[in-house]
Amino acid sequence: MTALTIKDLRYKHNQHLILHDVQLELAPGKIIGLLGENGAGKTTLMRLITGSAKGKGTIEVNGATTAVTRKQQVSFTDHLNGFNSGIKLQQIVKFYQSVYPDFNSDRYQELSTFLNLDGQQKLAALSKGTREKLIIALTLSRQVALYLLDEPFSGIDSMSRKKIINSIIKWTPDNATLLISDHYVTEIAPILDEIVVVKDQTVSVHKGADEIRDQQGMELEDYYESLYAGGDTHD
Repeated sequence: MTALTIKDLRYKHNQHLILHDVQLELAPGKIIGLLGENGAGKTTLMRLITGSAKGKGTIEVNGATTAVTRKQQVSFTDHLNGFNSGIKLQQIVKFYQSVYPDFNSDRYQELSTFLNLDGQQKLAALSKGTREKLIIALTLSRQVALYLLDEPFSGIDSMSRKKIINSIIKWTPDNATLLISDHYVTEIAPILDEIVVVKDQTVSVHKGADEIRDQQGMELEDYYESLYAGGDTHD
């Protein structure tokens, strides 16, 4: 069974075509970089996978095909905008425990300690970086088939970012698939098994990291940059 299968996906918003003819198949147990310029449709693609946006086509996550059943198989970085700014972190954790039966409290405690999170702190008091660390901890504490991390490191300082990236494999279940949308291609490249590039309103590239290094003779970030400098995206 595949972790994710997308066939003939098309999405329009306000009569504007965002994505078309998206075909994608991801195997279980992989860490994959979702790359593309700002506005390419990466976040939209993730929202379509979770079912929070609705397009035309077929999306299947670990055998689940409806939006309701897919949500049980996917953990997506929630930016916590629905919470009162005065809420404490430990109250957010309790909410997650009550809403998600697959929420692993022990894993959250480990992640919380690793990321130096204080359960007594209020959401409003968090810096952008600490808020993102909280989001990462909450997302990875669920036990699901597919994790979607949408720009998870943008507000985190460089040293902490490297520490988290290097430890992400440890926090991802062996048979789970992790899809990371990120601008820090150089930093996430060492942990990636594959890359998926959203370009020209579709998935234009899906390749293994080793394939790119061996056959193209390039590092991932150089290959990615070449796609915007007249490189061949279909070889």
